[in-house]
Amino acid sequence: MKTIQNFAVSAVAAAVILGMAGCSGMSTQDQYTAGGAAAGAVGGALLTGGSTVGTIGGAAVGGIIGNQVGKNK
Repeated sequence: MKTIQNFAVSAVAAAVILGMAGCSGMSTQDQYTAGGAAAGAVGGALLTGGSTVGTIGGAAVGGIIGNQVGKNK
């Protein structure tokens, strides 16, 4: 079970890294929002042991924080 969770977190991290390459046409605020959502999803997954609710909740909170941080950049 632990191996599957580690693989899932690694897969999400790889997808985030590859997905960030497509951010060149995004505004700075959009980039911060996407980055915050990605970091929040990984953090939520790690803190809740890979729980779907934790991952989605982390992504939502991270996206909101990233959006607000990027607002004035």
